[in-house]
Amino acid sequence: MFIPEDAKSDHEVTLCLNGGAVLGPFLATWSKDAPTDVRELFREYDRFLQGEQQQRFKFHLHDTSSNSVHTVIVDFRNVAAICDHVRLHDHHAASS
Repeated sequence: MFIPEDAKSDHEVTLCLNGGAVLGPFLATWSKDAPTDVRELFREYDRFLQGEQQQRFKFHLHDTSSNSVHTVIVDFRNVAAICDHVRLHDHHAASS
């Protein structure tokens, strides 16, 4: 199945820290009309895992269902994993 890059999506983000602590879950919505840092958080973490230096430390995760924003300041050197549970909205418009 092909999902367009600009499809609206709801995310439930959990950060697992070294030593076993967990931050989250944080709810965040991403859409073309109301972008949030949720996708950039994962892109930045992926680049970090590939050996690049971390460029951003602060990410704003907008939750449109509760009209709130979670600001996460994170140093990836302390992160063991990030989990993202995604719910897609525009999947019926997608084609394979």
